[in-house]
Amino acid sequence: MAKITRKQAPRKAAVPKKKAKPAVAKPRAAAKKALEATRPWTQAEIHEAFSRFRKANPEPKGELEHLNPYTLLVAVVLSAQATDAGVNKATRELFEVADTPQKMLDLGEDRLRDYIKTIGLYRTKAKNVIGLSAKLLGEFGGEVPRTRAEIESLPGAGRKTANVVLNMAFGEHTMAVDTHVFRVGNRTALAPGKTPLEVELGLEKVIPAEFMLHAHHWLILHGRYTCLARKPRCEVCLINDLCRWPEKTV
Repeated sequence: MAKITRKQAPRKAAVPKKKAKPAVAKPRAAAKKALEATRPWTQAEIHEAFSRFRKANPEPKGELEHLNPYTLLVAVVLSAQATDAGVNKATRELFEVADTPQKMLDLGEDRLRDYIKTIGLYRTKAKNVIGLSAKLLGEFGGEVPRTRAEIESLPGAGRKTANVVLNMAFGEHTMAVDTHVFRVGNRTALAPGKTPLEVELGLEKVIPAEFMLHAHHWLILHGRYTCLARKPRCEVCLINDLCRWPEKTV
């Protein structure tokens, strides 16, 4: 039987592959947000932000209850690592019997502790309140002094305490930086800083003078009720379009 030989089909010439065009790198959303976070606020944006705060709350008030500069000073000293609501609950009865340095000394440390025992670190705070009351009587004629350095010299009173008292009692343009103001200053990039002092100085530098009397109250209230630590309420934030936070949800 004859052998059948099959002819192989000629191979097709290899068609050279087209070189892929180099992909044009598109900026990622995260990169855009990170870039936006580094862009400083303009003066126009800062003015707009505080104009909105003022329009929403023209006369903001501190939430610590007090009767005079002395009771304000005591309330602020007691508020360290405590809530304003908790301090108010204790001081309502306290200030009925001791609203001056002399009355506080007459009350005495032991009885004072009974009034404030629901507040954290109450033993140390009672000692400080008695100490500052004695110093006010001995060195300042029983009056709260009107300079930061003098207030800071009182037992239990630091820079934040001095700034709150100077602002609320005497109308000074000071910026008290608590945990809320520190968070807002950094998160929004309005005045980023590694320490409260850096944030304080940064805010004082950029906030227009016309807003400084109430600025720290606006920022505290914003941090306390809107720009929350764990779940910020970006959807109702007055300045969400200006905020530089990369993780904002609007």
